[in-house]
Amino acid sequence: MSNNNEKLIELIGSVKRITFHNPSNGWSVLRLNVKGSLDEVTVTGSFSAITPGENLTVSGFWINDTTYGFQFKAISYQISRPATLVGIEKYLGSGLIKGVGPVTARRIVQKFGLDTLDIIEADPDRLKEVYGISAFRITRIKNAWVEQKEIRNIMTFLTSHNVSSHFAVKIFKQYGKDTIKTIETNPYQLARDIYGIGFKSADKIALNLGLARDSQARLRAGISHVLYEATEDGHCFLPKVELLERATTTLEVPDEALFIPLIEVMTVDKELYKVEVPITKEAIYVGPLFLSERATAMRLLNFNHPIAIDLKRVDKWLTRFCEKESFTLSEEQKESIIKVVSSGVSVITGGPGCGKTTTVRALVKLLQAMGKKVLLASPTGRAAQRLGEVTGREAKTIHRLLEFDPTTFSFKHDTENPLEGDVFIIDESSMIDILLANSLLKAIPSDAQICFVGDADQLPSVGPGQFLQDVIESNVIPVARLTQVFRQAAASNIISYAHKINQAQMPEFARPGSSISDCYLVEETDPEKINALVIKIVTQSIPKKFQIHSQQIQVLAPMKRGSLGTTNLNIMLQEAINPASDEKTEVKWGITTYRIGDRVIQQVNNYQLEVFNGDIGHIKSIDLEDRQLEVSFNDKTITYDFSDIHELSLAYAISVHRSQGSEYPAIVMPIHFQHWNLLNRSIVYTGLTRAKKLAILIGQTGAIKKAIKQNSSERYTNLAETLRVGKTGVGIGKLW
Repeated sequence: MSNNNEKLIELIGSVKRITFHNPSNGWSVLRLNVKGSLDEVTVTGSFSAITPGENLTVSGFWINDTTYGFQFKAISYQISRPATLVGIEKYLGSGLIKGVGPVTARRIVQKFGLDTLDIIEADPDRLKEVYGISAFRITRIKNAWVEQKEIRNIMTFLTSHNVSSHFAVKIFKQYGKDTIKTIETNPYQLARDIYGIGFKSADKIALNLGLARDSQARLRAGISHVLYEATEDGHCFLPKVELLERATTTLEVPDEALFIPLIEVMTVDKELYKVEVPITKEAIYVGPLFLSERATAMRLLNFNHPIAIDLKRVDKWLTRFCEKESFTLSEEQKESIIKVVSSGVSVITGGPGCGKTTTVRALVKLLQAMGKKVLLASPTGRAAQRLGEVTGREAKTIHRLLEFDPTTFSFKHDTENPLEGDVFIIDESSMIDILLANSLLKAIPSDAQICFVGDADQLPSVGPGQFLQDVIESNVIPVARLTQVFRQAAASNIISYAHKINQAQMPEFARPGSSISDCYLVEETDPEKINALVIKIVTQSIPKKFQIHSQQIQVLAPMKRGSLGTTNLNIMLQEAINPASDEKTEVKWGITTYRIGDRVIQQVNNYQLEVFNGDIGHIKSIDLEDRQLEVSFNDKTITYDFSDIHELSLAYAISVHRSQGSEYPAIVMPIHFQHWNLLNRSIVYTGLTRAKKLAILIGQTGAIKKAIKQNSSERYTNLAETLRVGKTGVGIGKLW
């Protein structure tokens, strides 16, 4: 096999097709038509901006891959315009220019021949001579051509600093003609402004530009990065000692003393806040999280006051309501309703089968009878839809309730423009992070009432904080706890097992072949066999035995990575449920293929498109010419440019965290020691309680027992303590 020490060989040819391209690092597999060779050549290497039809000069060496045979490994390359009619047609029709697909490209090349690219460059109005090209499309082609030229220049700059072509488009959209200037001035701006570009990528660019490893700009950016990275694990702050440990490791700068004065400077500049908190002593926050946590506590305390009610009248109304609706409220439920209507802010919490839904339904009817305007909301679209069905009233997602304004990149409703309502009931509140809690509380009128409803034993929010758990733990806000499991719910093994799990007890799951149940455990230790079982159960066993269609079954997994992670499961499930066919258009993006009919999930809040983290939909159409795909969600259809496709992920399998707020007819959940770091009681409990009719766990009994015994990992938050301190009237938080 050849190696890098050999003299480099030069190949010249035109790109026939791109077999594989990883946008995260640019690594690609190309098929090249090489001058003087009858056979196509397979070329591998890192390429930022390659388009079929272009001429390519590559320098590298031959290797004999044990699996794929002889390949040419590129070390460097140069691109030039295609010089043949076939090359020009392939280049134009590749999707490089929005508005020009293969058919249009053929017509243009047939008209102008080898002069095609020069005419588009110098005299694009002549495109009107081509049949079927309107003035509107010519304008689109002009704009796209100019944009592509600018992107090419930017890509040349970015490629020299190891930035992929995928992110070059995103960067250009963000900064336009100021791209290079912005990056040279402050490369760390990329990590803050561009979703998908992390600190490490920005740091590589900074170092390539000559920034010293111990420069103040790098160390300051690194401190912020470490704190924001901690929010991905749910933390609102880091203890100073832990911040210093993480910063020295991440930036590979071993001297902690270099960071300490910068923390002080950043505190003075209000980039960071230092707070004295119990146990950890010095807590270091980034500004937005500190201000959100403190403002949330202040607003909750302002709402926390008693409301005068006619108790006898309320009790009589509840009795009449139950008679009319032909159901019974337990004493626990009645007490919960009375606690809510007599409190400015309150919480209703309880596990599955304890009557939260019935309680909320009766509560809404009572509040309406009292002449109060009730607004209902939930963090996710599915949870809001379910809340609306239960109460018979409109329920919105919190984001839609607050109305995001893309022109100001903020919510329309806040302290200056509050919502109109007397009582706000917020369901699935365990999913609310501290930033969203602050935005919501800012928009609620000061004389209104608020009731947060949720199961505090579920996983906390994906975002930073553990809002509902902290509010309950503070013992400051009135909390109504529903603990009685109703007879009908107790008949469900899903519900009874969930309560056992919550008490750290291992349920006696039904096994395959035993009597009919709604909750099974299929034992298997081999990951490959577990994967095969997942496919079989989803596509054959459940549909045949329980008459639940595969598209109604949700596979849940504790983590993304590994052979039993969601990434690998999605690839296999897609092939089994929605295989490729000539009738289904598809597009490959990195290692993922998206095709019409695929179930997908939004991975980040996109306020412009009004689609939010956790929303699940199906791909309705893919337009390779306009480089767009349409996704149908519950109540809307969203159009994505290909450059935004990384915001989506296949959703045949999703993480347990992302399943919060949703219910499915059936869930299938692999649990294995491969998931060791994320195995805890809340993972199993939350996953199990997503199932309405059927739950099947597949994996190792020992791993499930380990998870049930393990409490969820602690999050660094201070909301509970801030509420307690604030209630005393001493003041919220002691700032240093």
